[in-house]
Amino acid sequence: MIHRLKKPVFRTLSFFLTIISLLPSSQESRRIPFPGKHSRLHKPPNTLLTTYETRYFQQTLDHFSFNDRPKFPQRYLINTHHWSGPSRMGPIFLYCGNEGDIEWFAANSGFVWELAPRFGAMVIFPEHRYYGKSMPYGSKDEAYKNASTLAHLTAEQALADYAVLITDLKRNLSAEASPVILFGGSYGGMLAAWMRLKYPHIAIGALASSAPVLQFEDIVTLETYYNIVSNDFRVCKYSVSLISFQSTSCFDTIKKSWDVISSLGRKVNGLDHLAKTFHLCGKLRSSDDLYNWLESAYSYLAMVDYPYPSEYEMPLPAHPIKEVCKAIDDSADGTNVLDRIFKGVSVYYNYTGKADCFEVDEDLDGMDGWDWQACTEMVMPMSSDKNSSMFPEWAFNYTSYAEECLNEFGVTPRPTWITTEFGGHDYKSVLKTFGSNIIFSNGLLDPWSGGSVLENISDSVVALVTEKGAHHLDLRGATADDPDWLVAQRASEVKLIKGWIDDYYTTKKAVFKM
Repeated sequence: MIHRLKKPVFRTLSFFLTIISLLPSSQESRRIPFPGKHSRLHKPPNTLLTTYETRYFQQTLDHFSFNDRPKFPQRYLINTHHWSGPSRMGPIFLYCGNEGDIEWFAANSGFVWELAPRFGAMVIFPEHRYYGKSMPYGSKDEAYKNASTLAHLTAEQALADYAVLITDLKRNLSAEASPVILFGGSYGGMLAAWMRLKYPHIAIGALASSAPVLQFEDIVTLETYYNIVSNDFRVCKYSVSLISFQSTSCFDTIKKSWDVISSLGRKVNGLDHLAKTFHLCGKLRSSDDLYNWLESAYSYLAMVDYPYPSEYEMPLPAHPIKEVCKAIDDSADGTNVLDRIFKGVSVYYNYTGKADCFEVDEDLDGMDGWDWQACTEMVMPMSSDKNSSMFPEWAFNYTSYAEECLNEFGVTPRPTWITTEFGGHDYKSVLKTFGSNIIFSNGLLDPWSGGSVLENISDSVVALVTEKGAHHLDLRGATADDPDWLVAQRASEVKLIKGWIDDYYTTKKAVFKM
């Protein structure tokens, strides 16, 4: 089967994290999820700005068939406290729910909540079908039973959910004239961009943050993702006693560690030695599990390399990659490679110091919906090359990928379906001709930025790119520690969104005068 990094479990902390990884020694291909699927839930503070009412909408299971199908309760979060109402055509801000519990995304999308009072907007966070509490067939066990029950877990069905939900809600509130602005980060950002393109009559604009809409087929170089992760560690700079250092060994130490792990793992009692070195709670079944545990940490560190302390995936310090490299480089002379690596990775897995040991092979939640999506339509091919990457060399192998999906789910992936459904090839001319009112925002520290739109396509399809930004940092709530470039990025987004809404009102007024 496709090798999966289990959810690391701290003995004294509960934390849920999944990443499906290829073992470095294999030529199979991996299915990589976005962060957030099993992360700890941080509920918003109890203020009028971020409180919400939880509601359920009886959603159609199959929007593209007229066969009788059971409906399912789709959860959505709604806040109308700041809404200026239908008579004033108050805008509606809709966040396109991703692959996880919608409360978690609501808690980590403070920018949307902060904009609501400024625009007199209603805020809605609908949950993606088959995630959280929005389960068809009555339960996750039934919904995830087999390929037949999972068949309706697709991006197309999810977008139709959002379109049907918002249309019904607007009708019930007599708010048909209220403009809708879409928001989304990561997979949710992809959904926001695609929904704007597919349903332009439903939403007038979309902010698609860290949305790798081009990470399909061969539109971008397959090595892009891991090269960006590697470069984040290669160019790492940190300070000690006000003296700035450029790390020269962090990247090299990580790159060397894979062979050291592999060599030691083949020796008598080598796995026991590795388990002891990395403070694992139990025995290590193979060095491959350790590979994946480390690779997961490095990838997520690149995604959440935020300029201030955060708990998006883990409790982490500001600029966590700098702290990891500092820990690796500051080890005493003579410290071996693996001890340096453990000291560095502990910044990610144990920054609070509360973990006594780690589990790398315990699967708490079983099969996840993203596994299915990656085995059907969300096929994002990736590779790692020995020259630019700090990871072991491996190549994407579609044949192996498809075989593993067939074994796991009984389905064969459709690697070209997403580009057929939503586009991607020749995206510049297509978006310029047919797209409008989309912001693609990205930070270049984020490895997913390599699969996104990084240059302006037209006056209304705009790319906002920050050199030091990480995974949809702009969607997070404002803090006193926000750097100037982040403040400026959000200001640009607000200006563009205001322009969309103003243009909409101007058009509506012109129609009314006629």
